[in-house]
Amino acid sequence: MRGLLITATDTGVGKTILSAALLAAMKRAGKHARAYKPVVTGLTDPTEILARGAWPADHELLALAAGMEPEDVAPLRYGPAVSPHLAAQLAGERIDPVKLLSRASDARGDDAEATLIVEGVGGLLTPLAEDYSVCDLAVALGLPVLIAARPGLGTINHTLLTLMVARSAGLGVRAVVLTPWLAVPTALERSNRATIARLGDVAVEGLPVVTSPAPADLARAGAELASALGLTR
Repeated sequence: MRGLLITATDTGVGKTILSAALLAAMKRAGKHARAYKPVVTGLTDPTEILARGAWPADHELLALAAGMEPEDVAPLRYGPAVSPHLAAQLAGERIDPVKLLSRASDARGDDAEATLIVEGVGGLLTPLAEDYSVCDLAVALGLPVLIAARPGLGTINHTLLTLMVARSAGLGVRAVVLTPWLAVPTALERSNRATIARLGDVAVEGLPVVTSPAPADLARAGAELASALGLTR
C-alpha cells in the first residue's frame, strides 16, 4: 500500500493538522490522496469541543482536506475522550484489528494511484484494541511513519523514545515534523530541532502555523513539506 502513517509523541501534538495539511497540498498539486483515521474519540467531550473551537473534529478536517465523507475517513467514532480500546468497551463493543486493516483498504478505494494518509491515535503505543497498538497497525499496513512532535521543552526525550519504538518494530521513519514551527523560532526550539536530528539520526522538518481549517490555508502550510517528502512530485 502506498502511503504514510502519521503518528506523534503524544496526544494533542498536531498530527491531525499535519495530516490535513499534507492531504490538502497533495490535492492542490493534482495528486490522488485519501485519508484514514482508524478511531476517533472525544466527539462529545465538552473539554475537547471547547479546545477545538471553530475547527472541525479530526475526521471532519481530514475529510475536508481529502475531499471525502467524514464517515469514510473514520468508521469508528466515539464520544468520550479516552483511549480507543476503552471507548469501545464503554460502548459495549470490541475493536477488531482485522477490520481496522480492511477499513484502511476501503478508505483507499479502487484508486491505484492514491496515496493513503493514515492518521494514528495518540502515539505509537496507544492501544487500539486490548493487545493491538497503533504501532502494530503501522507494521501490518507496511507504511513508513512521520512523527509529529512539539518544538518546545521536553520534546527531545519524547521524540527519541518514539523513534526508538518505531525502529525497534522495523518501521521506516521518513521524518520528524515539529509543529507548529514559527517563522522566528526561539533558541530552545532551534536547539531542539538540531539535537533531535543529530541524536535521532533523522530528518527534522517544520510545519508552519495553519491559520484556518480552509483547504487553501492547509495546502499553503503543507506545500513545502509535501514536496520535501516527495508527495507532490
